[in-house]
Amino acid sequence: MSYRKVNYEDVEQVSDAKHFLREPLGCRQVGVTFSRCPPGWNSEPHDHADDEHEEVYVLVSGAADVRIDQESVPVEEGDAVWIAPEATRQIRNGEEESAFVLISAPEFDSSGRSDDGWNLTGFQG
Repeated sequence: MSYRKVNYEDVEQVSDAKHFLREPLGCRQVGVTFSRCPPGWNSEPHDHADDEHEEVYVLVSGAADVRIDQESVPVEEGDAVWIAPEATRQIRNGEEESAFVLISAPEFDSSGRSDDGWNLTGFQG
């Protein structure tokens, strides 16, 4: 089959805000997480320096701030933010619910070796 379809609501919720979609979709090179953030919710500050995962946060509804290192970056519906692996990041939700799609990928290995070095502990609620 050349595609797989998954509804995030059919995937077990992890913590109080996220659904990991990588395994249900059968992704080999990209991680996808859907995160529905309740009002006033903050993720734990973290980075991906050890696993060298770059991330893109796409806000699909609501508004929030993404704290990257020491800078607060306000995001609105439709905004996408790329975050370097070594940067500390944290979602800080406002007074209303917001929803993000988080995309991550490990460093590209041009040698052709396959390394399933996924660390799914990064975005903590």
